[in-house]
Amino acid sequence: MLQLSSRVAASLVLIACAAAVPVAAKDKLPPAQPAQIRELYACRDIADPAARLACFDREVGELSSADQAREITFTDRETAKKARRGLFGFSFPKLGGIFGGDEDEVKEIETTIRSVSIDRSGKYTLAMEDDAVWVQIDTTRLPRQPKPGQKVKIKVATMGSYFATIDGGRTIRMKRDR
Repeated sequence: MLQLSSRVAASLVLIACAAAVPVAAKDKLPPAQPAQIRELYACRDIADPAARLACFDREVGELSSADQAREITFTDRETAKKARRGLFGFSFPKLGGIFGGDEDEVKEIETTIRSVSIDRSGKYTLAMEDDAVWVQIDTTRLPRQPKPGQKVKIKVATMGSYFATIDGGRTIRMKRDR
């Protein structure tokens, strides 16, 4: 019996993990698989063991080349989740499940204020520990000025805005600046 090398087996595990993106709804089509993945999967259908192994070796080599040339990227669910959290507050077109399914969509985050500034109209700009910068877009006055080190909960509001609650106090409407 032919055995796959540990490198080929590890590559196959990575491919399986990367391709295991759940479909958010039955009426939605899954994202298209990269050609490199389709070609690799096609190797499974070859009956002759030697030809199947040669196909796997060839296609894993192609996949490795595409990975090194950064034509294809592998990720796991936890990394995708961190990326979605880091992009929270920005609007993007649908990216075909690149960061997982809709059920993993981030609707709220908790973070810590690193610095605070106030513009001429009295609106706050909050720089967070994760380097995100949020700008107040409503005219709500807070009874106490936000301070570095305070916890902030930011959740999705309407029309592309977000609600920020600082240390459980009043809520202000904000948008992500950067």
